Order: sequence, then structure tokens, then C-alpha cells
Amino acid sequence: MFSPRIIGVIPSRYASSRLPGKPLLDICGKTMVEHVYERAVESAVFVKVIVATDDTRIFEEVKRFGGEVMMTRSNHPDGSSRVAEAVINEDVDYVVNIQGDEPMLDPRMLRELADGLISDKDADSATVCIPITNEEDFNNPNIVKVVCDQNRRALYFSRSPIPYLRNSIDCPIWEHLGIYAFKKEFLLKMVTLAPTPLMKTESLEQLRILEHGYTMVVIPTKYPSKGPNVNTLEDLRKVREVIETAVKKCKND
Repeated sequence: MFSPRIIGVIPSRYASSRLPGKPLLDICGKTMVEHVYERAVESAVFVKVIVATDDTRIFEEVKRFGGEVMMTRSNHPDGSSRVAEAVINEDVDYVVNIQGDEPMLDPRMLRELADGLISDKDADSATVCIPITNEEDFNNPNIVKVVCDQNRRALYFSRSPIPYLRNSIDCPIWEHLGIYAFKKEFLLKMVTLAPTPLMKTESLEQLRILEHGYTMVVIPTKYPSKGPNVNTLEDLRKVREVIETAVKKCKND
């Protein structure tokens, strides 16, 4: 019986325009990269979890806490390209690109994502989404929206509000969460594809897949992250608060 081999890769850069050194920020006694790594391992989905970095400080930190890490080139245009370098010689069938700024990631989402792609034999890639329930998020260009066909294949991703709500009907509105799974052979092909007009216009890497005629299945997750991804000092404060509260509750139980 075929048992697919899945690898998880956490692309991790030191440089960040809004929060330099983000992977090494302390969150309740552990660096952010350690929190993300532990959650990936906890999912029990992967034959291996690798941090892919171009920075010696991140490399040494992952070694310190006992994780697996690989030095990659410094000139990658995006995270997918870095992930592709990390897996090119790995004997695996599927690759999950795990965002390095999500220390509150629910490990169950990773299994949900991998299972969703594996079960859709004709899909090249997969991602996850959650419902948008308020107008502020719907109109926020930092929250990416996705619309799908009847088979849950992505039709389009946008920073604009989509679909346009001309009529009041029972049409779901979805927020795209930036975590991806790929067939390995497709990932290696995808990173060689030329950038596309919509990809550049919206500044959304995943549009390259659709514009070149490939497919992405979108899975509504039952397990959204328990806190924000960390892009600002305010996000960091919120994550620390959530983790501190959870630790106190655990000690009191």
C-alpha cells in the first residue's frame, strides 16, 4: 500500500522590513523559529522537518534546540524558491511550506492540508482558508481573499474584496491563509515559471500557479491558528499574551 512521504520546510530569513530578526524574537522563553518547528513536528505528518535559512544566526539557533536546518542561497526571490532548494535531493512525494512567522499554528492544520492534497489526485498544490465574518476584514487589503469553483479549486486570489456582493445570497467569503502543500515535482517546476502579470500586480505569489494553468485545491480548515502571525510588535505582544495565558492555565490545572 502506497504511503506518501511528506516533508515540512520552514523558510526562515533574518531580514524583515517591519520586524528585523523576527525568527529569533523571544516568545516566553523560546525563539519564534523554535515554536514553529515544535508545532510542525507535533503534527506527526512529516518524515522530516527542515528550517531553510540563509543566516548563520538562525542556523545556529536551530542547531541549539536540536532541530534540522539547511543553509540555502541568499538570493531566493521568495519562500517557495528557498523551499525548493531545500527539498531537491529529498526522497519525498509532497512538500509543505510552513510559514516561519506563525508560532500559534495549530499542528492539526498541517495534517488537514497534507491530507487534502493527497486525496485530490489531480491537484498540483493546496492551501487552506477560513470564513470572513466581518466587513472590516473583507475590505482589508492585507487580508487575502480567495474564490473557488464547485470542486474547491482556486479560481482567484485577491487583496480586493471578492466576490463583489451585488446580490444578497448565501455565498461564502473566504480568507486565504498563507500555508501551502505541493507535489514535489510540481514545486520544482513552479519555481522555474516566469512571474505573471496578476502575480506582480497583486503581489501574491500563488497567482503564478493559476496564471500558468495549474491547480490549487483550497481546504476550509477546522483548525485556524490560535493567534496572529507575527508581522508587527503589536502581533508579537498578542502572541506572548496568548502563550503566557496558556502556560498559566496549564500550571493551575
